[in-house]
Amino acid sequence: MPGRHRWRHRFDGHVTRLTAPREAILEFLNRSSKHMSAKEIFASITRQYPGIGMTTVYRTLDLLTRMGLIHKFSFGDGQTRYEFIPEEKKRHHHHLICTECGKIIDYSEFVEEELDLVRKIETKLTRKYDFKVLDHNIEFLGLCHGCKKTT
Repeated sequence: MPGRHRWRHRFDGHVTRLTAPREAILEFLNRSSKHMSAKEIFASITRQYPGIGMTTVYRTLDLLTRMGLIHKFSFGDGQTRYEFIPEEKKRHHHHLICTECGKIIDYSEFVEEELDLVRKIETKLTRKYDFKVLDHNIEFLGLCHGCKKTT
């Protein structure tokens, strides 16, 4: 496999090892610019690894999410989607989601302003509810350019 062992150092300090299915999923998500569902990942990975099972894909996605190598999103369409987190550390971005066609657009133009606001809100939530916020997800729902034209 090209790039074999590319991810090995990202497994350092974890109790698990880099297996061929894990590496295949990481490679696939790294090459993709889309937010992929487990079924889409499975369909693509089985071409290269016909013996891999759907259960292995789900378990691997869960593990890679817990390790911080991929990000897990639920966009309200009933499918969980996954995205690779680049090594240069979490290129923070948010999402625009078309409620008509399901298109997901990453944007990062206003992230700093949003993060300032989110940090203030997190501080207030932490104090008021004694709740430790670990992450957040900002998404805007609406119509993409193509769908907006047809309505």
